Amino acid sequence: MTKWIETYEKAVKLTKKKVRQDISRYLGRKEAPPTFEQYLLERGAFAEQIWLNVWVNKASNELSRKEKRKYLTEKGIHIEEGNRKLVNQLFRTEIRSYQPFDVINWLQHKFQNEHTWSATYDQARIDYLKYEQELRQQRQQQEMLQQMESIVERILDEQEVYLYVSFRHLFAKQLARDLQEIKYNLVEIYPFEYELVEDGSFDPEKYSNLEEFFHECTGQFQRTFDWGREEIEYETYNDRYIEFFEQAWIDRTLEILINQLPSSIKTEYEEVFRQSLTEEALVEYYEDVLVDSGTLIFDRLLEEDVADLLSIAELPFDELIHKDIYERHVEAREEREAFERAEIERKKAEEQRLLSELFGQEYQPSIERNVRYVLHIGETNTGKTHQALKKMKEASSGLYLAPLRLLALEVYDKLNKDGILCSLKTGEEEKSQPSAQHASCTVEMFHEKDVYELIVIDEAQMLADKDRGFSWYKAITKANAKEVHIIGSKNIKEMLIQLLGESEYELIEYERELPLQVEPKPFKLSKVEPGDALVCFSRREVLETAASLKRNKHSVSMIYGSMPPETRKKQMQQFMKGETKVIVSTDAIGMGVNLPIRRIVFLKNEKFDGTRRRRLTSQEVKQIAGRAGRKGMYPVGKVAFTADIKRMANLLEQQDKPVSSFAIAPTPSMFERFQTYDRHLGTFFELWEKFKSPKGTKKSALIQEQELYSLVENSEIEARLSMTDLYSFLHLPFSTKDSGLTKQWLLTMKAIVEGTELPEPKWKTSSLEELELAYKAIGLHLLFLYKLNKQTEAIYWERMREEISERVHEQLQTEVKNIHKTCRKCQRKLPADFRFAICDSCHQSRQEQYWGKW
Repeated sequence: MTKWIETYEKAVKLTKKKVRQDISRYLGRKEAPPTFEQYLLERGAFAEQIWLNVWVNKASNELSRKEKRKYLTEKGIHIEEGNRKLVNQLFRTEIRSYQPFDVINWLQHKFQNEHTWSATYDQARIDYLKYEQELRQQRQQQEMLQQMESIVERILDEQEVYLYVSFRHLFAKQLARDLQEIKYNLVEIYPFEYELVEDGSFDPEKYSNLEEFFHECTGQFQRTFDWGREEIEYETYNDRYIEFFEQAWIDRTLEILINQLPSSIKTEYEEVFRQSLTEEALVEYYEDVLVDSGTLIFDRLLEEDVADLLSIAELPFDELIHKDIYERHVEAREEREAFERAEIERKKAEEQRLLSELFGQEYQPSIERNVRYVLHIGETNTGKTHQALKKMKEASSGLYLAPLRLLALEVYDKLNKDGILCSLKTGEEEKSQPSAQHASCTVEMFHEKDVYELIVIDEAQMLADKDRGFSWYKAITKANAKEVHIIGSKNIKEMLIQLLGESEYELIEYERELPLQVEPKPFKLSKVEPGDALVCFSRREVLETAASLKRNKHSVSMIYGSMPPETRKKQMQQFMKGETKVIVSTDAIGMGVNLPIRRIVFLKNEKFDGTRRRRLTSQEVKQIAGRAGRKGMYPVGKVAFTADIKRMANLLEQQDKPVSSFAIAPTPSMFERFQTYDRHLGTFFELWEKFKSPKGTKKSALIQEQELYSLVENSEIEARLSMTDLYSFLHLPFSTKDSGLTKQWLLTMKAIVEGTELPEPKWKTSSLEELELAYKAIGLHLLFLYKLNKQTEAIYWERMREEISERVHEQLQTEVKNIHKTCRKCQRKLPADFRFAICDSCHQSRQEQYWGKW
């Protein structure tokens, strides 16, 4: 028998069954027997529809797609492979006309006989009347059960006090016995494996309430079932008491219900159900009610004090006596809890007062001082810094505060070259010029006690930086000068004006003279031209891109974050002098770097920000793109993208969202106030975490400081240093992401407190990356030397660092061309302009593995 015939016969059989059911329902409702012809007249069309529905559904569900497609093909209907939905739709339409079962003919053959039709009516009527009687009885029983439910709930409510105090006494006696057993502890023997170890006797005073005791293990095993799977696990007292309580609760409540249900209700129940009311019936009908009321009692018992329960364990049970004792215990517990709540609130209030006293008073979002401020506000490459430095040169003394060591070094060189003696201080280096009245520093080196005629603060939009922003806040609000020039982007203007409060200020806004022009076609690496600056967002991408260009005979300069500033300066000078025609850089090019760039090319539209990979923001695109164009060289600044040009071009046109908050961090005066309260730096960090940042500010997370502190907490290093000195060492500007530098920091700290020679930094120089790490290691060593006023030693290490920097420069000149872009998974070489980190083969393999799991 074929599947098609088998399915057809199933449909016929099911149709006959459903039509018989329809006849029975039709006849059963009639008090007088209708004729067969009347049935056909009223229900004949419906009976035919039954066949159609049954056949279409059976055929659709049981026949294969291959059989359906074959049937449609025979009908002259051809459908493309894979269009499963259309095949089913057309098949259901076409199958309706396939060999229809003649339901009317079957009915006439089966039921037209008057004797058969009469017998069918008689049986249908008997079945219907029986069904009606059963339905009436079910309604009566349901009404009876609903009536009883309200009575059961009332009885349980009336008996609640008795039930609670009796079970309280029952639990007290059980608890007294259980506390005499051996105490067990869970001990880890392997990862995620534990065993029970005897641990003497229980100490009742260690448990404030019953719930705490319930977490203890009984020393026994129990079987549990999870999704049908049997498991063996350690039994807790919670498991034991739940089982003990459930059985006792059901037994006691059933006894009460049987005794207290009215006799009239019991009699009515016997009449409706034709049997006596039993405890088994009460459990069957009202188990949920009993369980819900028992759960409430059990949860209340968990809150009971262990000491209160033990005090009644030996007393014989008397409802009135135990009720009185319970009420006294509740009153005492409520008084104790009220006191504890009040104590918590008092501590909270005290903590808030302390936080306000230590931190809150430090940050005032406006300043009122006898200082004239000049705000230089505008886009990148509009001459803001040039104008501010021009004023600084004219002043009798001046200070330039830079966001980067490279920029501080650039201004230091520029001023000295122009005949204005200038000193340099960046934390890693100090270059003092005799009789110099000008200085160039990184912003972290600012000291509010130093007095100048004029101070220049660059890149003020860094106020919003969560880790470094407070250095700008401190410089702006504590600058000790007659005139302070602040340079920033457009989105920082409102915040700066708010910060200056009532102070006198002059606002100078700059507009870009050279327009930016976005190229309409996607950039390809083969189309690179002289004057291009290609922007990537990782050191690896910079080196790979530069290597590809060098192999194609292009002269290239490079800039990236971990590159030594001296090397970066030489790379930039090569580009400015025309010795190299193209520069490849990370987004470091967007801050304070003025180069003769004809076109900025974004090789990527996304960057990893330390937490996630995200699309560039409008401000980031503008900051970087703004470096394109140079007055007198290029009449327009060109910008190119490798993909998604329309969206990226829109970012250039967007109005910047104003900066609405600035970063704050601990200050020396904070530490002075804190030390009158406590001298433990760990407590300081805890309070800083709890401190709610004032409106318009955001706290520095102090991630590096806390990470380093975890290495020295409660050690000799912490014991032998003052809190402020220790914090200043935690605050040294270096990256803790490099484990080698963190280890060097810790070894140096140990040498400082032990009074021994500082350990010399160790490094390797066999590769470009190792040379860069060596540069950082020497830089960290210099941070310590300058902080400890060891200038003589610092001179030697400055020379060593210059040598390392020179070697980095040489490596970039000669060896970078051997670097190739490779697949991160299989290391296969990739084309230089390949957009992804892994090759097509590895991507395909990863996709197959992923979908294979599903």
